[in-house]
Amino acid sequence: MTALAPKTNREVVQRYVDALTARDLDAQAEVCAPDMVTEYPQSGERFRGWANIRAVAENYPGGLPKNLKSKVIGSEDKWVAGGPNFHILRIEGTGDVYTLIGSATYPDGMTWQIMSLIELRNGKIAKTTELYAAPFDAPEWRSRWAERSSR
Repeated sequence: MTALAPKTNREVVQRYVDALTARDLDAQAEVCAPDMVTEYPQSGERFRGWANIRAVAENYPGGLPKNLKSKVIGSEDKWVAGGPNFHILRIEGTGDVYTLIGSATYPDGMTWQIMSLIELRNGKIAKTTELYAAPFDAPEWRSRWAERSSR
């Protein structure tokens, strides 16, 4: 049984994010334009067309795990997950432009911060611009002005 079609752009973005975190490429395809473009400015890559974007996901080294389950260890703000996993913190936007902020945990245990600019056209995801930021140690010289937060 297929879920009801999203009625608003916010619902389209939510459906896309839900499918992304579930690794459900068929559900993603329902809300993505066939000529969608994804850009990775840090690596200088651009993927044109849903078929190419899907091929990247399907050919991820070692495969993308399905049915990922996160579990809480300690406080609720520290998540441990197996395999590459997305944890979405916030989705903001209006009209045809939304911003997604979250993190991605990779098989080696590294957690990177992610930001994705999501652009819609005619009720479909038309373009995403993905930025990935590696964790880094805070420099000592700033410590007297900074509060420590969890990564």
